[in-house]
Amino acid sequence: MTLRKTLLPAAGIVALTIAGTTMAQAETAACLITKTDTNPFFVKMKEGATAKAEEMGVSLKSYAGKVDGDSESQVAAIEACIADGAKGILIAASDTKGIVPTVQQARDAGLLVIALDTPLEPIDSADATFATDNFKAGELIGAWAAAAMGDAAKDAKIGMLDLAVSQPSVGVLRDQGFLQGFGIDLGDPNKWGDETDPRIIGNEVTAGNEEGGRTAMESLLIKDPMINVVYTINEPAAAGAYEALKAVGREGDVLIVSVDGGCPGVADVKAGVIGATSQQYPLLMASLGIEAIAAWAKDGTKPENTPGLDFFDTGVNLVTDKPAEGVESIDTTEGTEKCWG
Repeated sequence: MTLRKTLLPAAGIVALTIAGTTMAQAETAACLITKTDTNPFFVKMKEGATAKAEEMGVSLKSYAGKVDGDSESQVAAIEACIADGAKGILIAASDTKGIVPTVQQARDAGLLVIALDTPLEPIDSADATFATDNFKAGELIGAWAAAAMGDAAKDAKIGMLDLAVSQPSVGVLRDQGFLQGFGIDLGDPNKWGDETDPRIIGNEVTAGNEEGGRTAMESLLIKDPMINVVYTINEPAAAGAYEALKAVGREGDVLIVSVDGGCPGVADVKAGVIGATSQQYPLLMASLGIEAIAAWAKDGTKPENTPGLDFFDTGVNLVTDKPAEGVESIDTTEGTEKCWG
């Protein structure tokens, strides 16, 4: 594959959010590329990478898309990292399929590429993946919601607030995990929206932010104003969904579940806005990623997967103050001790 070494036009660079020292001044240089620089999850990921890079003497440049789904900026960031002579890239990809050819350019140039949180498709398109078991994260909140509803679960009306139309892997895994945990038969587990269970009212996308969660919830309420269970891709989307429900007086009788485990999300669980959330650990993902790039630069060592999995599992805990029988969980006191953001 021919490697493009030319620098990007100025307009492409302006679209990126960049921070860090000059790579040429350090023996080991790394890049962190996240979906946005505003979502608390990615803010904490950047903090973890920055702290570990400073500790290990690694020069780090950080890039972010303008919004979740902005793959063009991520492509431009990878190309800039190749041109700068980085040793490795940590990336939380917006388009998990579309980014693969550019990732391959980086690997062909000798860079170690590690996916953070969001596996590429196929997963071995990156050298390694450090992530939450996102299917398990979804499965935990699905099983909890079903147990919390009891016999009423068989007549549930479920609204699905997903991430993006492109269906990146993280969104598919959480969605499908939730449905399986709730006891709903999946269609093709590699995509969402093809299930035939009549309890599913519909799927709407949120872009993983509060405004998107609110408008998506409004759309689902038009389809069926009596929705009583809401799955959300993350806690900002959950907060938006709650506001939409509050506007129609339904905030007290709809069960909202989510994934992230940030401090604002755990506070929402404690306040009863969210019934339960699956907590993940972005700081750990990023710090382990920096350590892996440093090891690669030193002697070519690549990170190993968790036994039995095709990625390195950084862990997940269900956080709720209303534990359900048969579903392991921690309460918001412990969740607050472990939270981020």
